Amino acid sequence: MDQLVIAGKAYSSRLLVGTGKYKDFDETRLAVEASGAEIVTVAIRRTNIGQEAGQPSLLDALPPSKYTYLPNTAGCYTADDAIRTLRLARELLDGHSLVKLEVLGDPQSLYPNVVETIKAAEVLIKDGFQVMVYTSDDPIIARQLEDIGCVAIMPLASLIGSGMGILNPWNLQIIIDRIKVPVVVDAGVGTASDAAIAMELGCDAVLMNTAIAGSQNPVLMAEAMRQAVDAGRKAYLAGRMPKKIYTASPSSPTSGLIGS
Repeated sequence: MDQLVIAGKAYSSRLLVGTGKYKDFDETRLAVEASGAEIVTVAIRRTNIGQEAGQPSLLDALPPSKYTYLPNTAGCYTADDAIRTLRLARELLDGHSLVKLEVLGDPQSLYPNVVETIKAAEVLIKDGFQVMVYTSDDPIIARQLEDIGCVAIMPLASLIGSGMGILNPWNLQIIIDRIKVPVVVDAGVGTASDAAIAMELGCDAVLMNTAIAGSQNPVLMAEAMRQAVDAGRKAYLAGRMPKKIYTASPSSPTSGLIGS
């Protein structure tokens, strides 16, 4: 079976989904179930996973026994903030070490601050975390993060929440070709075709939140994304036909025709 392997653990689904921006935890649960995702991200600063006693908890809607939680540092703008946030997450999730690191540059673009990201990654990995890292589509930075010890590189397709799709497939292709750990497109996916293109390029997985939660029918969109990721992966494994500029080729055999 063609499985996604991250930090030594195998997953059947190559679609990772966020848990924010839904109208309630019930809609979150239904969308996640429709997506088929096994890994779900949670913004520790915005979502209750036990830090607010007596309040509804995501852990009830999406039990950790069924899903792999991926705590992330959404809303962090410095390495120190990100490190503190993930240490809190480890306490709340009983020593859980697989995390998503993102250190943002500014609140308008939400573009990654790669300097602070590298700084945080170095500390977290030394502290025993398995770090999946959100970063720019810079192949050199991607290689540095892999060399530090990150277990997955997560380059943006376009800005977080923009829905603009894959704006620079060439840089993504370079990263995919050079990086040995899984490459997960993170941020910018807007619809199913974006997810399929990412997988056709050779990405190992796609992570999304707003594309599903911000759609008019999140549950139906989650199902569409599931199918798109599967189709894109199969197309990549099958290997597309070569492109032929200005050269036509008949789709049927030209020999042995009736009457010839």
